[in-house]
Amino acid sequence: MFTFVSGNLALDFAGTVKARSTTFDDVLTTPAALADWIVAAQLLDEPPVCDADTLTRAVRLREACYRLALATAQAKTGIATDRRTINEFAHGAPPSVRLRADGTIARSGDADAALAVVARSAIELLGGPALVKECGRAACTRLYVDTSRGGSRRWCDMTLCGNRAKSAAFRARHGGA
Repeated sequence: MFTFVSGNLALDFAGTVKARSTTFDDVLTTPAALADWIVAAQLLDEPPVCDADTLTRAVRLREACYRLALATAQAKTGIATDRRTINEFAHGAPPSVRLRADGTIARSGDADAALAVVARSAIELLGGPALVKECGRAACTRLYVDTSRGGSRRWCDMTLCGNRAKSAAFRARHGGA
């Protein structure tokens, strides 16, 4: 249900909307889906309590992250209100962490703590030299960090979009055979 292929938590959060330019397939349609994403992203060990207000605020953060990252990918200036939104969320306290006896990390907190981590991830990405790109497959609008040698990566994920794009190109060259 959730994919984490963007190379940055904030971009993966923005990627919870698939195909923004066509179907706008949003996977965060309920507070429970947001809680599940937070656990899947390994921000908290247990699903936090989320209500409609929490979901509304999370979507506001997600869209601010998307717009600023897209502006970065297109070498444009971002919207000041989006920067303020991200900074506002980043100001919150992060989840509590502790080291368990078995050497694993325990993470606890509420949804706001998890969203603070997402916002900080956006700040680290957008305030640094990372190369943010938009997937080259026409139906995909996912943003990702290109860490390839020479910055030549074209798709958000080879198994998701790369194979589809290559298969479509092959079919086009060979008449759909």
